[in-house]
Amino acid sequence: MRKIVVAAGLVTMLLLTAPVGFAAPPSGSKVVNSGTIVIVFKDGHRQSFNLAEIARVEFPTTDQAGAANVPGPSTGPSRGHFIGKWEAGDGNGGTFFITLEENGNAFRSIGNKRGKWVYINGEVQITWDDGAQDAIRKVGSKYRKFAYHEGKSFTDEPDNVTDAHNTTPKVI
Repeated sequence: MRKIVVAAGLVTMLLLTAPVGFAAPPSGSKVVNSGTIVIVFKDGHRQSFNLAEIARVEFPTTDQAGAANVPGPSTGPSRGHFIGKWEAGDGNGGTFFITLEENGNAFRSIGNKRGKWVYINGEVQITWDDGAQDAIRKVGSKYRKFAYHEGKSFTDEPDNVTDAHNTTPKVI
């Protein structure tokens, strides 16, 4: 009978001390307060950020060509649909061409300007080397080019909006 009482006492003592062992942080880890986020990188190092200083967290990915592709609700066509040569209005009754390459490079026939483009939420946003910006968006069943002068953002009122169409569409 004595052995049973001793065994029951040992089991009770183990059960009471076990939660303390599980609640302790793993050895070598830092204890941070609840107002921070800790990012653990693939190489094992950690970095802490104060949540009060963070406005939002974005999780960009890259596509096969290495261009930035920020996930989000997209109701537009895929990124690959935009690759090619686009004819668009210049806002003064004329037309010009925008060439979008898979690697994110862009070329504009007006002024022979180069730039970079990204696919964001179903549209293409192009930033030209001269600071101007264009966006190609699907509006209803048509594509439209939205032009923004240097210093404006893609959410500002555009300087002009014209029709656009891909002269080299790919079957996707």
